[in-house]
Amino acid sequence: MTTIRTLMVVAVKNHWSLHQLDVNNAFLHRDLHEDICMKLPQGLTSSLPNAAYKLRKSLYGLKQASRQWYAMLAEVLYSRGYKHSENDYSIFHKKSSTSAVFVAVYVDDILLTGNDDHEIAELKAYLDSAFKVKDLGFVNYFLGLEVLNSSKGLILTQRKFTLDLLKEFDCGALSGVITPLDCTLKLKADEGDPYSDPTRYRQLVGKLNFLTHTRPDIAFSVQHLSQFMQAPRVPHYQASLHVLRYLKTQPTLGILLHNDPSLSLLAYCDANWAACSHTRRSVTSYVVFLGHTLLSWKSKKQQTVSLSSAEAEYRSMRRVVAKLAWLSTLLHELTVDNITPIPLKCDSKAAIYIAKNPVFHERTKHIDLDCHFVRQKLMDGLVSLTHVHTTSQLADIMTKP
Repeated sequence: MTTIRTLMVVAVKNHWSLHQLDVNNAFLHRDLHEDICMKLPQGLTSSLPNAAYKLRKSLYGLKQASRQWYAMLAEVLYSRGYKHSENDYSIFHKKSSTSAVFVAVYVDDILLTGNDDHEIAELKAYLDSAFKVKDLGFVNYFLGLEVLNSSKGLILTQRKFTLDLLKEFDCGALSGVITPLDCTLKLKADEGDPYSDPTRYRQLVGKLNFLTHTRPDIAFSVQHLSQFMQAPRVPHYQASLHVLRYLKTQPTLGILLHNDPSLSLLAYCDANWAACSHTRRSVTSYVVFLGHTLLSWKSKKQQTVSLSSAEAEYRSMRRVVAKLAWLSTLLHELTVDNITPIPLKCDSKAAIYIAKNPVFHERTKHIDLDCHFVRQKLMDGLVSLTHVHTTSQLADIMTKP
């Protein structure tokens, strides 16, 4: 894939909204009058007081606007020979024996990429004939992510977002720290004085959560702080400021999308047994690499209590196997083949033995659904399980402060 371009739809032609919404005039009229109370300007009269409004461009806030916009855009792309992905409906593709072009859509922001410059140029002209579009050239900023060119590939960073966040929460006088959270701190839901401004805490954690798109090193900290959104206390807010102090040390860090031709998948999974002192639930984590590129990562508290560390590790394994099953089919659509079996590295030999053992023992009967799923994917050849020493477990960063 040689070209990455960005298109932003800035307007739509007069016929689209009316034509697409004509069959729902009654619903549209109710929506406009009752939900956003559109009325004729003072001094303007109409002989048809009950008529529906003709929209010359889509209005934000209408319940059906985004769905109708996607339907119209999809129809235009279908007419050009594109198909939507079966694994992600925000992706469209057009492939032949010699070329492949992909379209990624987020509302009215569009990314084009592929190895056929002629088709990309014709697609832009075709979209411009159907909508009013603006070609922004090679991508450098998309949905809050900065895209920087490097000799090794593309760098995704949220530098500006991080600096704005530090400024918003007055971190100029705070000193930097080397860990996202204090390793000795044990946060609990009912300890400490209630924080006076819960909304501020929720805004901070929400923005930190958005920052995890390019900062996997704070993933554990953010999921931990997210547990106290309902009733935050002073220690929780102080811990969130600790994360900001950590970000202050290196606000420009990001993810490198490596241009290495290797497109093999590699996954690590780990778990921290009974990590939550309040619920005694374990923390699941995994990281997935595509070649030398960190492709996907997760840090999440498990939904049930695990009775042993092996069980916690096995539930973590089930979660990453589900992710790999989806990624393998998506990459196949993106013309990346022959990636199975995918090496999956786990530092628990007991969890690996559970996955490979066809006999259910008393200690594993209560997790048989997870067992069936992982074992089936193992037998299908999707993954291959390998033990890795704890010191080489890359997913460990997602389970501890």
